Amino acid sequence: MPIITGEFTVAMQPEAMSAVAADSGVGRMSLNKHYQGALQAEGKGEMLAYMDRAIGSGVYVAVERVTGSVEGRSGSFLLHHTGIMTRGAPGLTVAVVPDSGSGELTGLRGNVNIRIEDGKHYYDFDYTL
Repeated sequence: MPIITGEFTVAMQPEAMSAVAADSGVGRMSLNKHYQGALQAEGKGEMLAYMDRAIGSGVYVAVERVTGSVEGRSGSFLLHHTGIMTRGAPGLTVAVVPDSGSGELTGLRGNVNIRIEDGKHYYDFDYTL
């Protein structure tokens, strides 16, 4: 599986929760990402999150549509994010949603590792096509 690496920026905007979820303590954010490097793309999505700051445990899930190109092949695909924080220890899985690839990215499979170094966001995308 090839692994491509690059940088990305992310902007998150708080969004209103449904009336049913409003009292749950769960937050909702929209995501707007710009990927650079071998992945030239825009990512748009939604995230739900909960954090107990007193003990440092929480969770987030997100779905993101990525539109652009992977090493020159154009199309779009979905990413599914699952993040778990256990008393300050992070765990994160970001995977391509099966059968979500379109255009030249039809059949795309893989996982994304996200790194934050010196305040910058980086991706390592391990994929097959």
